[in-house]
Amino acid sequence: MEEPTIIVCNPNGPLRVTGNFVIRDSQGKDFDLSGRTAISLCRCGMSQNKPFCDGSHKNGFNSVIEARTLPPPAK
Repeated sequence: MEEPTIIVCNPNGPLRVTGNFVIRDSQGKDFDLSGRTAISLCRCGMSQNKPFCDGSHKNGFNSVIEARTLPPPAK
């Protein structure tokens, strides 16, 4: 069975992505992740290595996300 992709919303930090995944730019070109099965994506907008987290959020980013049920998709 293929390993699922899991995304964890870290409090005051990045989105941690683990498992089997592909990340593409807006033109559809894949990032070369060099075999990584875990990465952190920037949520604060301060990273110098976007879309990846470089720890810049430690200078004042504040955001906590809690799980919830989304409404049904629009028809």
